[in-house]
Amino acid sequence: MDSLLQALQPLPMTLLFTIPLLFLLGLVFRTRRRLPYPPGPKGLPIIGNMSLMDQLTHRGLAKLAKQFGGIFHLRIGYLHMVAVSSPDVARQVLQVQDNIFSNRPATIAISYLTYDRADMAFAHYGPFWRQMRKLCVMKLFSRKRAESWESVRDEVDSTVRDVVANTGKAVNVGELVFSLTRNIIYRAAFGSLSHDGQDEFITILQEFSKLFGAFNIADFIPWLGWADPQGLNNRLEKARQSLDGFIDHIIDDHINKKKKHGVVEGDTDMVDELLAFYSEEAKVNESDDSIKLTRDNIKAIIMDVMFGGTETVASAIEWAMAELMKSPEDLKKVQEELADVVGLDRRVEESDFDKLKYLKCCLKETLRLHPPIPLLLHETAEDAEVAGYYIPAKSRVMINAWAIGRDSNSWEDAETFKPSRFLQEGVPDYKGSNFEFIPFGSGRRSCPGMQLGLYALDLCVAHLLHCFTWELPDGMKPSEMDMNDVFGLTAPRAIRLVAVPTKRVVCPL
Repeated sequence: MDSLLQALQPLPMTLLFTIPLLFLLGLVFRTRRRLPYPPGPKGLPIIGNMSLMDQLTHRGLAKLAKQFGGIFHLRIGYLHMVAVSSPDVARQVLQVQDNIFSNRPATIAISYLTYDRADMAFAHYGPFWRQMRKLCVMKLFSRKRAESWESVRDEVDSTVRDVVANTGKAVNVGELVFSLTRNIIYRAAFGSLSHDGQDEFITILQEFSKLFGAFNIADFIPWLGWADPQGLNNRLEKARQSLDGFIDHIIDDHINKKKKHGVVEGDTDMVDELLAFYSEEAKVNESDDSIKLTRDNIKAIIMDVMFGGTETVASAIEWAMAELMKSPEDLKKVQEELADVVGLDRRVEESDFDKLKYLKCCLKETLRLHPPIPLLLHETAEDAEVAGYYIPAKSRVMINAWAIGRDSNSWEDAETFKPSRFLQEGVPDYKGSNFEFIPFGSGRRSCPGMQLGLYALDLCVAHLLHCFTWELPDGMKPSEMDMNDVFGLTAPRAIRLVAVPTKRVVCPL
């Protein structure tokens, strides 16, 4: 009994220190949790703000930002969503706390169609993602990979020939440039000059695109996952089977060709580049610098390249042509610059680009008003605090690059196409360090294919404007042009641009 009492004697002293410590820790935890969510519209029980689903576009979120500010909160079912349309808040998310916000959100459809995030676009930040990023930057989109750049030049030449064959007639510029970028990426990915099988692959891509954007109640209220009124699960299974059949055949052909003939230098495509790292069972080790890819990785990365490089670049080219045709004075300045720098007796060459300063300004202004991807999607890896507000882990964060590029606090005459603004000193640039202008994102998840995309944009627009004069059909005036967009992965023109070309240069095309 005495020994028991002796053992209990230190207890009050321990409690004296432990209880206040626990109280203090609880207070700190509760204080942290007392940080409010960002402001936002009130929601209903369970469904939250689901009635505002049709507002989750770049334009809809920009309108809500005018009401609730540069950062606001929505709850769609059980999912927390935070919209950012302020450059200062975007800097907090994309630079200051980049480590917390470096994940990408993925719906049930996206997870399934990317083989459970086996790609780079939707993989969580970590060792695997870093290896994929390294592979893309150093191999797939490297300036040293001459084949990709050659495919751009060849396909632009082919597009110019298509326009020549239709001079004096109304040309659907939107369809023309979509065909151009599709051919560039298809050839760079698969090495096919004949575009064999391209129509089948585009059909697969289109179904993937629809499924990526389809509403699925299970994404927002998981316990309703059994309900599948649209038959999405069946469509998802069929879509992935179609992709498996198509790309497995191409991968097998590449493997057999390599066994028979080896790898011919200068005759490689992206599948060849990826197969150099192929392993039946890829394992990623934090300390291992080597890159190993499974067949699923290769298929998922090819889909990233096709989605990321086709519609985004085509949309930017079409918007650049449309904005210049709506602004005849700027179009005249660009074409005069092309005549002065290049002359009308030859075609534009890559060495001319640095001297075509006003053309560069017009393309930057196009990217400011029409960023290739208007909403940059991120997901929090853990609880975070931004601008004095609480952002829970696994929140979906939408950076509205479209609204940021049109912020009247950052840009004078923000809604006006005014390329001359980029001739001034100290104007924000698009390389990722100026958060007033982030058409390619910023930080770890910025676009790895930016340089190849810009090259295609520069080369195509320069050739279309140098080789041809363009007029609107049926006597339409520039002021009558419809400049609305439609929301999707990109925000392309709602109505395709149609214009009538006339040959402008005196050299043969």
